[in-house]
Amino acid sequence: MFPIFYSDVFLEHKTGVFHPERPERLKAIVERLKSQRWAHQLQWETPTPFDRPAVFDSLSQVHPLSYVDRVRRLAEGGGGHLDPDTPVSPRTYEAALLAVSAWVDGVDRVVETGKPAFVLARPPGHHATRDRGMGFCIFSNEAIAALYGLKHFGIDRVAILDWDVHHGNGTQAIIQTHPQLAYCSLHQSHCYPGTGFEEEQGCYNNVLNIPMAVGTPGSVYLQLFREKAIPFLREFRPDLLIVSAGYDALKDDPLAGLYLNPEDYSELTEQCLQITEHILFGLEGGYDLDSLAEAVARTIEPCLIIDN
Repeated sequence: MFPIFYSDVFLEHKTGVFHPERPERLKAIVERLKSQRWAHQLQWETPTPFDRPAVFDSLSQVHPLSYVDRVRRLAEGGGGHLDPDTPVSPRTYEAALLAVSAWVDGVDRVVETGKPAFVLARPPGHHATRDRGMGFCIFSNEAIAALYGLKHFGIDRVAILDWDVHHGNGTQAIIQTHPQLAYCSLHQSHCYPGTGFEEEQGCYNNVLNIPMAVGTPGSVYLQLFREKAIPFLREFRPDLLIVSAGYDALKDDPLAGLYLNPEDYSELTEQCLQITEHILFGLEGGYDLDSLAEAVARTIEPCLIIDN
């Protein structure tokens, strides 16, 4: 069975009628996954409530309590904005903490079983810096999960692969100073947030950025993935691979200009599985509902045993 960590609480992070990062994204994905011929192989898991000391400890490793408390107070006060793109609604704090817990649960499952899992949560996390929410992101879910894995399982190396079309500036800033962590991002150059240059290599040669020009087709993207991203990850030899699975590089996405098709994500997953089956996928961007939902399904499919 393939685990998917999901809760309807994630729908309670309200961003406004015209905001692209909206609850309907999760609804579309859930509906598509439940309609697949292999839906019986999916195991829907409710994340553990955010009340475990280990989870809070991992959160506080990444974000100062002053920032966490700021998000809490903003939500309890009826909502507001962390930046112009990052709204907070009355239940955002609850949803964001549960998202962190879901990512940690995902690490638990992958390490314990040696098989992949998917975290279907929001708000996303890869733009969040230590003390600032931005770009739709509240807490740095993937960095928290990576540090949790190192501390609580005694594993030596965790790699984060970010295939969201936007560079994960927050993730890189947190990861690049840690010798047991690596970060690889494929993203559209000169796109929000304007970071992720090729010459950035991290403090331990543990960062690889692969920026691409507007209009890059899926064939070129996949070639760069095979020729650059996979060798970087293979050389790092991760005990756990965390994928910031954004889907805004799809050709139908309204926020960027790369040209992947949903089926391209099957090959991305297949390539990752050749490195390790210890993979935790977690949702980031992707704003065209139909292609987003299909691409998530194509990501999961190679992890399953399909009866033809």
